[in-house]
Formats: sequence, structure tokens, C-alpha cells
Amino acid sequence: MSIDRAIGVVVLALRVLIGGIFIVAGALKVGHPADFAAQIAGFQLLPRPVVAPTAIVLPYLELLLGGYLVIGLFTRTAAWCAVALLAVFDAAIASAVVRGMTVSCGCFGPSDKTVTTWAEVARDAVFVVLAIVVALRAPGTLALDRRIGNTPS
Repeated sequence: MSIDRAIGVVVLALRVLIGGIFIVAGALKVGHPADFAAQIAGFQLLPRPVVAPTAIVLPYLELLLGGYLVIGLFTRTAAWCAVALLAVFDAAIASAVVRGMTVSCGCFGPSDKTVTTWAEVARDAVFVVLAIVVALRAPGTLALDRRIGNTPS
């Protein structure tokens, strides 16, 4: 197996992993905007008027990004958006930890009881790095981008 093919397979695996995480996280939040808004508000970072719209829109954005990553469509753009979202999530969790807050991260819906810890910050930092790899090496093997000729130069 050539190095380029191996990299393409690794990018595919990372796309599916990160995309799958976004799909599951978004799906578990859809239909629970009040619960998710309460979790967002618990971080005490966003102005009150922004919390509810964020709780409504974010799950659908996660589903969309996850889907694009899994099928490899608009892969580079989707991966950079994933990097940005994951970095924001990571910064929010780190901010809560630094401020001594133990709040539910809300990452996987209302039943997620995971709380803000440095371990969560480290986990999300790893996901940021993996998403950067996808963004830099996109689209990877079996990407729809390749089938429609939408590959970055």
C-alpha cells in the first residue's frame, strides 16, 4: 500500500469517527432544546438571549457537519468547521474547569451526565487535532468529493 493510499484510509477512518460523533451528539440533542439550553446556560458564557437559539440550531449543525464528514462531501470545509466547533466546545469546558464549575457538558443530550473536567478538555483537544488532520489531508478515501470532482488542490 502506498503512503498516499494509507493516508487516504486514515483520513477516511478519522472522517467517520468525527462525523459519527457529531451525528450521535446532534441526534441525542434534537427534540430537547429546553434541556440543552439549560446545559448551555450552566456554562455562564453566552448572553441569555443567545442561549435558546443556540440550543435549537447547534444539534442540526452537528448533524449536518457529521453527515458531510461521513460521506466526504465538502470535506475540507466541514472538517475546518468541525475544528472550530470542537475548539469552542473545548474552550468552554476548560473555562468551566478553570472557574471551578462542575456542570454537565451536554455533549450527548439531556441524559449525558459527563461533567466538566480536565480529562474532558484533553479528550476534546484530541478531537480537535484529529479534525485538523482531516482538514489538512481531505478528502480521503471513499469521499463523495472525489466522485464529483470536488477535490482540493
